[in-house]
Amino acid sequence: MNTFALLEKINARPEPFEFYTASELWADEHTSKQMLSYHLNQEVDLSSRNEAFIDKSVDWIASNFQIEGGRKVADFGCGPGLYAARLAKKGAEAVGIDFSERSIKYAREAAEKEDLSVRYINQNYLDFKTSERFHLIIMIMNDFCALSPAQRKTILSKFNEMLEPDGAVLLDVYSQNAFDKREQAAIYQENQLDGFWSPNKYYGFVNTFKYPKEKVVLDKYTIVEADRTRTIYNWLQYFSAESLAEEFKECGLTIEKLYGDVAGAPFDDQADEFAIVAKKA
Repeated sequence: MNTFALLEKINARPEPFEFYTASELWADEHTSKQMLSYHLNQEVDLSSRNEAFIDKSVDWIASNFQIEGGRKVADFGCGPGLYAARLAKKGAEAVGIDFSERSIKYAREAAEKEDLSVRYINQNYLDFKTSERFHLIIMIMNDFCALSPAQRKTILSKFNEMLEPDGAVLLDVYSQNAFDKREQAAIYQENQLDGFWSPNKYYGFVNTFKYPKEKVVLDKYTIVEADRTRTIYNWLQYFSAESLAEEFKECGLTIEKLYGDVAGAPFDDQADEFAIVAKKA
């Protein structure tokens, strides 16, 4: 491919959710290591929120959903177990599901050291199946926003199937206020993100595309190394309370209450994020 053709490909605008490249981020040896370090870094709120917020959030979850006494909790996208382990300490029977083998390995080792009974499953949660039923299902850190409409329908249908009759779903999302603040851009940088994408020298191109009708943003990363070029698509869906409620309703779930975050803060319709609690319709 000549230089002009490569630049055309780098700057090409795909259809919303046209490509799905989660494995490039979560299963790659180098980037999965970087993602785990972000999860565990208390100085940044990137892959996970800071420890103080997580502790506050878990305290609220334990109280609001009465998880003590062996109530079953499923953490979809559990990462290194930052929520699942804490919920287990509160008395929950916790299950964590995550795509990243490295994160699950860390979570299992941490649980073993603390003698916690947490079951961790290394699997893409879109493929996860079980006959178990849960009192609470959580999906935290705006994970829901990274899924396409079809994937969201799949996951919400799973939630409906896996919930106890009186069970609840708790998740957080980016709002349409946050969408309005995003801007289209195209940037280029040597070893973009300080070597996040490869241990070798590379050139990183980031194209940010906005899709106003769909309320979707794509951060398209093209990583050019000496021996390969790859593209990673980071999609984010932005929601209003109404659009989110409609998707839940189509899958037999109803939103019971809105919050400002997963620590129970009051809902703010001008904020960049919000959280929801949903139950079977």
